[in-house]
Amino acid sequence: APFIGYMLSHYDWRTSYLSLGVVLIVVIVPVALAMVRTRPSEMGLYPDGDSTPVEEPSNPGHAVKETTSFTLKQAARTRAFWFISIASVFYAFGSMGAIQASVPFLEDIGYPTAMAAGAIGATGFGSAVGKILFGRLCDKMRPHHVFAIGSGVLVVGALVLLSVRPDSPLLFIWTYALLLGLGAGAWLPTLSTLASSRFGLLHYGAVFGAIHLWLSLGTAVGPLFSGVMYDAIGSYHMAFTIFAVLLLLAIPMILLVGKPTAPHGT
Repeated sequence: APFIGYMLSHYDWRTSYLSLGVVLIVVIVPVALAMVRTRPSEMGLYPDGDSTPVEEPSNPGHAVKETTSFTLKQAARTRAFWFISIASVFYAFGSMGAIQASVPFLEDIGYPTAMAAGAIGATGFGSAVGKILFGRLCDKMRPHHVFAIGSGVLVVGALVLLSVRPDSPLLFIWTYALLLGLGAGAWLPTLSTLASSRFGLLHYGAVFGAIHLWLSLGTAVGPLFSGVMYDAIGSYHMAFTIFAVLLLLAIPMILLVGKPTAPHGT
């Protein structure tokens, strides 16, 4: 983000996009091809320390042995699924709306583009740390409690963002950016753990994919909403206030998630 901020300040948005594409092709693609592995066997690692591969079942899905596992259709009939989904919409709507609108907000009140882009960079750093931090918390606490903590961090970040003025100390900007990033990093470990612990692993891909669809809906609409609000009233403050309220509402919503009754036929 700071690199693109620099490019925008010295060139134009077309050149900035072109430079971003070059970075993706020259740096990211070779690193991905060289480093990313999808199976332990690609690194010569096999179950139980075996030195040779073992025969895999013809239908890997049937190899999963569980006492309780929901299909997507069964999960969608539970209150837990909808509490998680609604909380995800509130969470993504508020967090992504606030993060994306923070750059034009800072520029609108007089901060340079490079500074606003630097704040987004700090948000990205906070998100990376948040995924690790909240992932560790999920190993020690119930995942819906960890999600609630992440939402609380986002609420605080949104309130700090609301307090930023043209003469605010830089500490305010870095504080809101890191808090928003930290809280935004909570969704992946918490929602994935919630999906597996509440609905089992046999149909995990479909269930988590459906939950992620709702999360993506909030991600898509939040930034659009902030832009519409700005066009309507000429300020981002009302949008930031609504984001904070929705993030706050996500906390009791996720805390209501219980263990669903085992589906018939399991």
